[in-house]
Amino acid sequence: MNFPEVWESRVRKILTTQDMAPWLDGIPELDAEVYTLGAGTKTEKNIINIPIETMRPEVLINNNTYPLEVQQHEDGSTTVTLDKYQTKPTSVSDDAIMGASYDKIDSVTAGHRREIAIAKNKKAIHALAPASNTANTPIVNVVDGDVYKALVSLKKQFDDAEFPIEGRRIVMCSEHIEVLLNDRDRFADLMVDHVTGKVNRIIAGFEVYSFIGLPFYASGGAKKAYGAIKEETDKQASVAFCTYNVAKKTGNTKQYFKEAKADPEFQANLMSYRHYFIATPVEIKYIGAIL
Repeated sequence: MNFPEVWESRVRKILTTQDMAPWLDGIPELDAEVYTLGAGTKTEKNIINIPIETMRPEVLINNNTYPLEVQQHEDGSTTVTLDKYQTKPTSVSDDAIMGASYDKIDSVTAGHRREIAIAKNKKAIHALAPASNTANTPIVNVVDGDVYKALVSLKKQFDDAEFPIEGRRIVMCSEHIEVLLNDRDRFADLMVDHVTGKVNRIIAGFEVYSFIGLPFYASGGAKKAYGAIKEETDKQASVAFCTYNVAKKTGNTKQYFKEAKADPEFQANLMSYRHYFIATPVEIKYIGAIL
């Protein structure tokens, strides 16, 4: 009676798809060393240094003038601070552990990992979304519900800005996916792999993915801050990017654990996690959105 879960053969966990980010699959981790600053202090951070190659040699056609003018090679670097994710400590009493039919500590650990994954995926797609509409970060509005036309318009703006054609991806919000799926004549069969049930087709040159935790934009067209409260007039975006311009890096992970035997007053185990990760555009370009 005290532990009804002993009658369960397995743990029933809260299910979500937000801990999965297939739209980041295939993007390699940056080959950069992670440096820890202020280790063990409240200001501890993980940073990486990324070299940026900006040199674009001029190409001469049918040249007959010598000697050739020399261009000096120039490049630079940028320092990126990884986002820090921390879970609040979870308390699990020894009474609960001894009365459970499963490894409750292991279940708590899995929950912490899952929630960190959800948070970092939502933060990643927010970072890849443009802050506002510019030539290098185009934002297209859906007119009269025609999502496909907006996709084509976004492709045209990517082409006009000479963004790489290879590696274009768009992560679509539920509303835009619904519109395309309801267009049976053009997209219902094209977008869905009926073997796996996944959305994984290419439309207008974009690899199409879906995600629930996409960012919102205010009525004026500016991206709302991560975690900001949603207003009634806000619009959720579908976010497009070129994989070439995505920097992804996983930093350190720490587990903090205090056993119940070190807590004679409450006789409870405490567990929490700290994890570092970043996914961000290398340059503020090669990204776009549909509202």
